[in-house]
Amino acid sequence: MGSLKSILVWIFISSSLFGAKVTHEHWGKGETFSEYLISRNISTDLLNDVSETDIEFLSEIEGDQPFYELKDTEGTLEQALIPIGKEMQIRLAKERGSDVYSFDIIPIEYKEEEYSATVTIEKNLHTDITNTLHHPALADKMGQLFKGTVNAKKFKKGDKVSFLYTQRTRMGAPYDTPHIKIALYDSNTKRQFIYADEDGYGYKSAKKSQAYTVTGKKKVTYKRRVPSKSTSSSFGMPLRHIRITSSFTHRRFHPILKCYRPHHGTDFGARRGTPLLAVNSGTVSFSGYMNGYGKVVKIKHKGGYESLYAHQSRTRVKRGQHVKKGQIIGYVGSTGRSTGPHLHFGLKKNGRWINPMSVLHKGSIKDTVLKTFTEYKDVTKTKYKEVVIKDAKENKVKLLASMKKEGIPFVWDGYQQTSMRVEDEQADQTL
Repeated sequence: MGSLKSILVWIFISSSLFGAKVTHEHWGKGETFSEYLISRNISTDLLNDVSETDIEFLSEIEGDQPFYELKDTEGTLEQALIPIGKEMQIRLAKERGSDVYSFDIIPIEYKEEEYSATVTIEKNLHTDITNTLHHPALADKMGQLFKGTVNAKKFKKGDKVSFLYTQRTRMGAPYDTPHIKIALYDSNTKRQFIYADEDGYGYKSAKKSQAYTVTGKKKVTYKRRVPSKSTSSSFGMPLRHIRITSSFTHRRFHPILKCYRPHHGTDFGARRGTPLLAVNSGTVSFSGYMNGYGKVVKIKHKGGYESLYAHQSRTRVKRGQHVKKGQIIGYVGSTGRSTGPHLHFGLKKNGRWINPMSVLHKGSIKDTVLKTFTEYKDVTKTKYKEVVIKDAKENKVKLLASMKKEGIPFVWDGYQQTSMRVEDEQADQTL
């Protein structure tokens, strides 16, 4: 891409462009990228020019993943855009005047717009939003917003719900889930604003500190230490002292490759030779050298999990060996593609990369844990948590202004853009 200049890629949905046409396809379950090339009469020699790092991402294409192809009038593939995650995509393009194809990974281009709507309750919240706006995913997100704030089951016929939301679109269709910013429930007896945090959960106020109640039965009787195997289902940390230098993300600027790539793991800074610990008990599925990852150990755990420990200076376990949680399996190093000593830790569940920090727990690598044994009685507690609600006042003003305007809200059934412009780096080529 380096020496190439200003390319405009135009994709026209359901229309022809110089005899070529874009089609919406779905990736076959279990299909490999090599099988895809063969099915399109493209030589697999293309893979010889793909970097070792990018080869790793070919396995990230999900089964039944929607993608787009542009074919000429004879059915020859001209270009294809195949997503890997929500932010990046593979671009396969036939070079002009030849049978040679180029391969690249580029950001997914999408359009994001803000919408507002008012829905009158006839049956129930979910059904009425789906029937009115033809957007079931939006109805799901509204259910999430109201859960724990206003009981939607008590809505009566004639009540109204107004809301402000954003929706990404790609290639003329909704892309990713909508994000609701604020909603207003209005009945004859009650009027309640519901503010949304970044994850789409609702709150009755826009305060940073939100109160919530925990109801249950609790009475502490005694405490004692028990072997950590009693909590073996939880994952510990891969190092005794934690310092995160790079987090899990679907779109990170690579410090060595100088381009955007997914970072499917968490990087921990540590000195060379620092012991690495198995995050849970399991069986070593790999121990050796792995391209840009350098010296690597992989461990399979119960529940469909598999952990990966990369860039090691020295490994201490062999394939097929059973290890316990907290056992030393290797040492921090800088082998493979690395800017310095650190651990790249990855975690898969059922074959898909997940954010390790959503599973790992500090302190769970101890030999024993302090456990509380209880007898129970009815008890309700009020707790507080920090919540980030962006632009609450601005969104409230926007919602009230939109409610004063008369008109039919945007309906998603049959929605289609005229075209979508994707900027890349090549000259005078048309998709």
